[in-house]
Amino acid sequence: MDPVGAEETGDVRAGTRWLLVAFAVLTLLAVLQLLLLADVADRYWAWTIRTELTAAFLGAAYGGGFVLSIVALRQPDWSRIRLPVLTVTAFTWLTGLATLIHLHRLHLVDGGPFARVVAWVWLAVYLVVPVACLVVVIRQERGRVRQPRVLRHMPDGLIAALAVEGAMFFAAGVLLFAGGMTVHHDEPRSAAAFWPWELTPLSAQIIGAWLIALGLAAALAIVQGDVARQLVAATTYTAFGVFEVVAIAWYWPQLNRHDAWLWAWLTFLGAVVVTGALGIRAVRAAGGSAADTGDGGRAPVTAAGGRPEG
Repeated sequence: MDPVGAEETGDVRAGTRWLLVAFAVLTLLAVLQLLLLADVADRYWAWTIRTELTAAFLGAAYGGGFVLSIVALRQPDWSRIRLPVLTVTAFTWLTGLATLIHLHRLHLVDGGPFARVVAWVWLAVYLVVPVACLVVVIRQERGRVRQPRVLRHMPDGLIAALAVEGAMFFAAGVLLFAGGMTVHHDEPRSAAAFWPWELTPLSAQIIGAWLIALGLAAALAIVQGDVARQLVAATTYTAFGVFEVVAIAWYWPQLNRHDAWLWAWLTFLGAVVVTGALGIRAVRAAGGSAADTGDGGRAPVTAAGGRPEG
């Protein structure tokens, strides 16, 4: 863990930017096929997604990933994208594990020609990208220079909200991921009983990977402590909540409106959106936007956390 008052500086390497570009392209394709074309995900996706809501949920989550990639590409130094890249790394490793566990569910040899192509691309991506993420993190960390500085401390209310929401994200993700790991063909009812709609094992694990990654991101943000470096994380957090609300609204007729878990999930998503928006506001108030500083995001600060006069 970094000492309080330390900043991780260093330019973003070319390989890191290329990885973010690749992630942006892949997540955009997933959004188009899963969110906008959710009604054909049972025939034209890497595996059969029986419920349009599941496809839309995954597409919305990848929408958050696309936002992460685009905002991260605008950041000038590693300290501002370190947390998001670590989060992406965790997500890709978990998704790669889920893919290997349920390899027999992918349309590698069955299904239509398009589904087979998507299945092979999915497999290739989640065999290669996790390793690429790990290599990128190692290379960036080796070149990281720590310099003492005054942190723009995260507001206590924001810390409390992230702690609660992050714990809930992580707990739900672990339940879904663990439940999907033990069941290979049927719905993991024991683990997904709290979910507002039915989930098959592989879909449950991929959703679980997203939720675990978001829980990890919240924890890392609290540990890092400097609100000025949280623009990418806060924007992604907000986008995830907004996209998921849109997905649910889109397929609202398919949901049981009397399900208490549905309303709990909607309330939780609303809280996520508010927390993310407050995070963005706190970042901008601290001068943490690279676009706001006008000097690559490296504006010096005084002991009070503001810019020097004169």
